[in-house]
Amino acid sequence: MTLATTLNGAALSASLIMAIGAQNTFVLRQGLTRQHVFLTALMCTLCDLLLMSLGVAGMGRLLAAMPDLQRWMAVFGTAFVLWYGFNAFKNALHPSTLNDDHRERAFGTPSKVILAGLAFSFLNPHSLLDTVVLVGSIGAQQAASERPFFVIGAVGFSAIWFFSLAYGSSKLSHLFSSPKAWRILDIAIGFMMLAIAYSLIKMTGFF
Repeated sequence: MTLATTLNGAALSASLIMAIGAQNTFVLRQGLTRQHVFLTALMCTLCDLLLMSLGVAGMGRLLAAMPDLQRWMAVFGTAFVLWYGFNAFKNALHPSTLNDDHRERAFGTPSKVILAGLAFSFLNPHSLLDTVVLVGSIGAQQAASERPFFVIGAVGFSAIWFFSLAYGSSKLSHLFSSPKAWRILDIAIGFMMLAIAYSLIKMTGFF
């Protein structure tokens, strides 16, 4: 059962993580700008490890039972996503090529990458619901001896995904040698963040 449990964790993680969202957009952009690619992928992987482990340990049930906490998490997540989207639109107004100026627009220092990775993981209710609630609730249903292998499978796929996305996108950076390409990407990111913000606003229940 150990191998099956590990594969089940990996399959669940794959079904959740491959959707384009704020966290994946962060990894993609860091890869394209070739800024601290390894650290970016590592931070997102470690955040998933922590959140999934907490979920399997029982925090998922606690979070699901606290709608007010989820609501305020959605409020802070909305503010963060809107800020990121606003910056994407601002960058689209003044696009540049893949030079030092453009790299400065990414999270270009290790401390900024670490803070951004934490923010995209912990201020993102979609990410928290996927990792803590969904993965956690299903993982908690496994036998106690099987739960570590479920987490290993889920986090293992997260690591494969984040490192593949980060380093794969870094190989495509030559496609973004013109300002026009960056403008298109930033506009797409901006609208994607608006869509995520709208979904988060609906989660708050305030409107």
